[in-house]
Amino acid sequence: MYGWRCRIGLIVPSSNTTMEPEFWRMAPEGVSIHASRVRLSEVTPEALKQMSSEAVRAAEELTTAEVDVIVYGCTSGSLLEGVKWEESLRREIESRVGVKTVTTAQAVAEALRTLGLKRVAVATPYIEEINAREKAFLESVGFTVVRIRGLGIVKNTEIGKQPTWVAYRLAKEVVREAKSAVDGVFISCTNFRTLEVVGVLEEELGLPVVSSNTASMWFALRTAGIRDKLNYGRLLREH
Repeated sequence: MYGWRCRIGLIVPSSNTTMEPEFWRMAPEGVSIHASRVRLSEVTPEALKQMSSEAVRAAEELTTAEVDVIVYGCTSGSLLEGVKWEESLRREIESRVGVKTVTTAQAVAEALRTLGLKRVAVATPYIEEINAREKAFLESVGFTVVRIRGLGIVKNTEIGKQPTWVAYRLAKEVVREAKSAVDGVFISCTNFRTLEVVGVLEEELGLPVVSSNTASMWFALRTAGIRDKLNYGRLLREH
């Protein structure tokens, strides 16, 4: 039986082509990944908010697979309206389906805290309006966003088509462009391919690097009581 240790249920945007493959690559022995999709084509505030209205339906579908934890796997979609909105979304899912639920935004905040980071550089594929909301969210939960820069991509399938070197170069650029020192890097978006470059960036920058998917996997595993050390950056390797 797959998932004999843990079954992770993913709620992913319908146009996301990256999170599931990266989760399967990171999954420890005995952990399985099971996804339900919520409709999204473009990464805009209006589309993300509409997508959230399908979250409970998707979670109900996942419960039929008897998952142990549910991840609302969208960074911008879980920080869209701030901390209280994120908490409300998470609690609504939990109350309706009775399964412990985490969001990517929550996972990122917990990951940055666990690594002891305070001043971060943020690389995203997003438009400026989404970047502004992300900066506001991160600063509201205690972090200083020294520099944030996006690629200005609206269509989510285009985000998923970006090769790994795009995230690599963007992360290095935002660190270089920061006007003062940073103590870590966050690469945002569960549809932005990062898994191959997190460790490389940590070695070259001498800083912890967290991506939406490494944070989400880490927090899902820890929520389920699984503490395997995985070689996808300092977060999963040491915490």
